[in-house]
Amino acid sequence: MPKRTSTACGREFGAGVRAAIAGAGLTSRAVAEIVDWDEAKLSDVVNGKGGASQIEIATLLGACRAKAAEVAHLLSLYPVAHVKGWWQQHGTCAPVWLRTAVENLAVAETLTSWHTHAVPLLLQTVDYMREVLLTSSTVPESELQDRVKAQLAMQELLRGGKKCTFFIHELALNLCVGGAEVHAGQLLHLLLMAKWANTTIRIVPAALGAHPGMAGPFTHMTFAKYEPLVWVDTENSSLFAEAKDAIRGYEKVIRALDARSLDEAASKALIVRLYDAICPPGDETARRKSVS
Repeated sequence: MPKRTSTACGREFGAGVRAAIAGAGLTSRAVAEIVDWDEAKLSDVVNGKGGASQIEIATLLGACRAKAAEVAHLLSLYPVAHVKGWWQQHGTCAPVWLRTAVENLAVAETLTSWHTHAVPLLLQTVDYMREVLLTSSTVPESELQDRVKAQLAMQELLRGGKKCTFFIHELALNLCVGGAEVHAGQLLHLLLMAKWANTTIRIVPAALGAHPGMAGPFTHMTFAKYEPLVWVDTENSSLFAEAKDAIRGYEKVIRALDARSLDEAASKALIVRLYDAICPPGDETARRKSVS
């Protein structure tokens, strides 16, 4: 069966409309009758095929008694829901809940992530995560706990059985974030995550010098029903690349990283050496602190 034409923006819009209908306690048939639509028209709208004006969309959401902020958000998405490739600008900083990223992470079958200078968000411990947020120049301290909770919820999406591969540069593992205890705890967490059947961690060695991923971090996702996309997360915006030539470019980078990275066993051995350098064997006090 061919994959259905879909976009990251369109999937977020459709999910939002379905949530509004469900939140009103209505069925698709009931809401279609209320706004005098055919069910086929409602299906087209929810699946990103268009077929309605913005006024009709506003009427639909009004019938569902959706909150004003959600109505405004979905109305802003609708005109571009069919466009592949989306630069989502957040203003001063990214929102607490990265809604579009979460929508796609939830349904992805495979995930391949590359990071140059930090442990990827989806592999961070709470302490490491908190230190990263505390040093941000744009994230309000009042949002710290909410952001930690939101990011931990994103990590839970990895437990759905999707195959995950993480490429991390060795320099990211050497960066002491939050002091020795936090650093050691993060390295130990990576070793534990590497034992998951669906998770692979590969390290790009610093000795390699120049490497294929120098342009920066990204996350590549594939889906059962949709075409692949690449998510690039920045300080105050998110890029969702979906054009076929763009995706092919990122996939070439992934193949090059695969060819140049340490294999799984060597990657684990490197993480163990870094952990032992912080918490030497025999120093049980330091080792206990790293897992507390």
